[in-house]
This record gives sequence, structure tokens and C-alpha cells, in this order.
Amino acid sequence: MSENIMVDVRNLKKHFTKGTEVLKAVDGVSFQIRKGETFGLVGESGSGKSTVGRCLIRLYDYTDGEVYFDGQNLSKLGDKQLKPFRRRIQTIFQDPYSSLNPSMSVLELIGEPMDIHGIYKKPDERKEFVSSLLEKVGLKREHLYRYPHEFSGGQRQRISIARALSVRPDFVVCDEPISALDVSVQAQVVNMLEDLQAEFGLTYLFIAHDLSMVRHISDRIGVMYRGRLVEVAESDELYDNPLHPYTKALLSSIPIPDPRAASERLAVKYEVPTAKDGVVPELREVSPGHFVADI
Repeated sequence: MSENIMVDVRNLKKHFTKGTEVLKAVDGVSFQIRKGETFGLVGESGSGKSTVGRCLIRLYDYTDGEVYFDGQNLSKLGDKQLKPFRRRIQTIFQDPYSSLNPSMSVLELIGEPMDIHGIYKKPDERKEFVSSLLEKVGLKREHLYRYPHEFSGGQRQRISIARALSVRPDFVVCDEPISALDVSVQAQVVNMLEDLQAEFGLTYLFIAHDLSMVRHISDRIGVMYRGRLVEVAESDELYDNPLHPYTKALLSSIPIPDPRAASERLAVKYEVPTAKDGVVPELREVSPGHFVADI
């Protein structure tokens, strides 16, 4: 594996069973994320993109496939062996209301991961580092002893981001981190994530359904549909030259601020093709770095 590849996902599958029914939430997904880049993962609700993120951090044990992080196969590791990797891989969850313990202060929320991993055992050093993180995410030192209910949604998500960064990770899974926020706050949070990435040398998996925001932050983008990747390309290439019908359908749904142009635009509908003898279409490279599933 190339030294420049941080995350290498190979034929990842996650199936959920209920009685005799099997839901193939993720069904054979493969992609790589380079060090220092942002890989965007988009698709409609239920496409499996958040399940991919949770498999990457081993929140879910996957049904099949392999996930390599810096050359180490995470699927082969037990809980003890995973602990150092859990420090290097962090997550920002979608809902800033349910992801923060309401009974803990900001100092406790951000400091808890540091305690688990044995960082800054001296209380003063720990407090100082938490205070500096708060300032980096746009909050103030006097917020240390406040509780989640005292903050707005955007401020809570900033606390979640500070908590994720408290253990100095290398890779962060951003699982729809702006979808629960007001539109006016979303751009601020995305710009802040970009600044933090540059400052700390972070690598992101950015999961979202807001296609315009994904283009802004991502270097490369993968499009998911029904548990599979149907197209992967550089950000601008994907938006300027979409090849798969589902990608075209997604892009045609992006709101246009000009009502006249919006009324004249032709919406694209995607019809699910019939599988040929049970064969699942594989991604093939149609131009350098641009992969698309056979239609």
C-alpha cells in the first residue's frame, strides 16, 4: 500500500438481519483516503454512507471486507489492540444535542477522552489545553464550566469538534456534522473545519447530503447508492462531468437561487437498473482518477 494512503477500505460489507430478512446497508464498498485530504461521501438517506463511517471507526463490526489504517488491518484487532487507533481516529457526530452528555460541563466533556488515553495527567495542563481548544473552535475560556443546555446548536457542535481534537487524532470521520445546524451557521463550521485541518494536519471523511457544501470542502467525492459506490472522482470533475445517472440525478436536485433558471432546469430521475444474473456492477476507471460503475 502506498505510504500516502491513510485509509484503505476493501470490499466492505455490513448486513443487518431481522428474522429472515437481510438488509445490505453496505454491500462491497472499496475506496482509499490519502493523508491530508478530505474525501466526501454523498448519497440520499439510507444509501449507507453513515454506516460506512461507523464501520471505519469499528462502532459497527462489519460483515465482510477489510479496513486498513496506516497499513494496519483494523478488522483483525481486538479491543485492547484497537485502543491506540481509537485515539488516532475520532468522530464528529451529526446531532450535537444527543452526542453531548447533558450532566457534564464543557471541561469534563472535552477532558474525558484525554483522561481515557492518559493525556495531560496534571489538571492545570489539561485545563489549559482544553481552554486553547475552545478558542480554536470559536468559543471562550469562560465557557469551561457551562453545560450543553446553555449553548446553541452551532456552539454545541463546536464543543463536539473540540472534543474530537482533544486526543490529537490523525483522521476524523465527520458524520453529517452540519445537517442539524442552521444554514447561517453551516458555512462557519465548514470553514472552521478547513482551518483546523490545515493547522493540525488532519485527514477527513466528510459524510453529507448537502452536495454544494461537499464540493466546497472535499478533494475527492464518492457517490453512494443502495449500499454501493457508483462514482468516485475529484471534486470539480464530479460536478462538471458526472457520468453515472444517479450522480446526475443528485446534482439536478441542488437548489438554484435563480427561480427562472430553476424552473427551466430539467430534473433528472434515476431508475434502478435490473441486475444482470445477480452480477453487481464494479467501478471502472474511465479517465485518470474518475471511476464509475457500469450502468
